[in-house]
Amino acid sequence: MPDAFSLDLTQRPRRLRRTASLRAMVEETVLRPADFIAPLFVVEGKAPPDEIKSMPGVFRLNLTDLVKECRALHKVGVPAVALFPKLDPKLKDDEGTQALNEDTLVLRAVRAVKKAVPELTVITDVALDPYTSHGHDGVLNAARDDVANDATVGILGKMAVLQARAGVDLVAPSDMMDGRIGAVRRALDAAGYTGTGILAYAAKYNSAYYGPFRDAVGSAQAAGTRLLSKATYQMNPANRREAIAEILLDDAEGADILMVKPAGLYLDIIREVRNATRKPVAAYQISGEYAQIQAAARLGWLDLARCRHESLLAIKRAGADLILTYFAKEMATLLK
Repeated sequence: MPDAFSLDLTQRPRRLRRTASLRAMVEETVLRPADFIAPLFVVEGKAPPDEIKSMPGVFRLNLTDLVKECRALHKVGVPAVALFPKLDPKLKDDEGTQALNEDTLVLRAVRAVKKAVPELTVITDVALDPYTSHGHDGVLNAARDDVANDATVGILGKMAVLQARAGVDLVAPSDMMDGRIGAVRRALDAAGYTGTGILAYAAKYNSAYYGPFRDAVGSAQAAGTRLLSKATYQMNPANRREAIAEILLDDAEGADILMVKPAGLYLDIIREVRNATRKPVAAYQISGEYAQIQAAARLGWLDLARCRHESLLAIKRAGADLILTYFAKEMATLLK
């Protein structure tokens, strides 16, 4: 029966929330398996999958297990993976020379994955932090108090060419050096890899939420050396307009996809970027975002399934076309 007291309302938004089918009909943002890119960590040797303590459910994988995981991701509809190597510390040096080794771990991983699952899009990180003993994203200047921009960019171009030669579909410069997108594009084109795309970490902030990732790849801070500050090249979290300046530069220099990192704490930036470019926009739900959801869920404070879905829905609603997330496999399995 109608309520005894009735308001004289013409507009009642709740009418379209009354049933599940009505809610589905007017749903504005929908997540699909094809929205997700799965970040994966690869290690040398034949050891079984090694769970990263600060990232429950995420593992460092040897090459054999990496291929198995890529097959599983492809089967549930995840279209792409982003590969990150964890090197033996003995292979690291101040110059990150292992990055230019034609048989370095990540290049072998690319070749193995593309051979086993050729339909899967493979993305590789173009930055020196997995390879340097000091953990910075580039080589240091003479005073060793900052990263040398132009010298680093020269190395990144060579890295990108090696990765393209190994068969990657997209190279992803994540270093935030000035001019590196244009330099990488020129290097790829000069080497004949005009079809290799660039996913640019165009607005990457100097976030406090990267800790679990640094644990995963064994970079300097996680290894217990001096505290790293990347404030001279990663963006100030206080800045919004600067993100648009960075995005437009990378767009003009030849980036094919423009990414904001982190995602959940920077939804306003994702929206600004979406409004500023016609190119695809990606966002990276980073390790700290993943870890805090997992931790709160394990303590019984949050519902994991609902928070996982809501966090990713918010990122897409803000304007991201693609989302790098450690929840990719779980979400794709549920959505499929």
